[in-house]
Amino acid sequence: MTARTAILAAILFTGLAAGVGLYTFVYAKGYSYLTNDPSACVNCHPMNDYYDGWIKSTHHAAAVCNDCHAPHDFIGKYATKASNGFWHSWAFTTGRFADTLRARAVNREIAEAACRRCHADMVDAVDGPHGGAALSCIRCHSSVGHPTEF
Repeated sequence: MTARTAILAAILFTGLAAGVGLYTFVYAKGYSYLTNDPSACVNCHPMNDYYDGWIKSTHHAAAVCNDCHAPHDFIGKYATKASNGFWHSWAFTTGRFADTLRARAVNREIAEAACRRCHADMVDAVDGPHGGAALSCIRCHSSVGHPTEF
């Protein structure tokens, strides 16, 4: 590769990266996803029903989206937000959102851990009579945080 080709490739790559960055953080409001503000979740309209359900739920006073949908450690939280953000933006950009959104297995595990963290006293009382069998909070209570299936 000649020096001129390398410089042109670097300029092209820099321009492409700047364009993607501007699109992500300005047009698509990507900066808002770095916060805990639940209104960031309605930047894309498929989340409106979930947001409206959360506003009307009892959890509105006790938890924001990240409390149930992201790990509480710094790296886990932002790694999850990055992964979910990528797949949400991919689906939004390509028009491949399902009519009914379903959480991936990893996201159900995160939500399950959140239930157990906040409601440990209840979970311990329920786990005891079931002999330690693997129980899922969201299997029976999937519409608690926002009255829409999870």
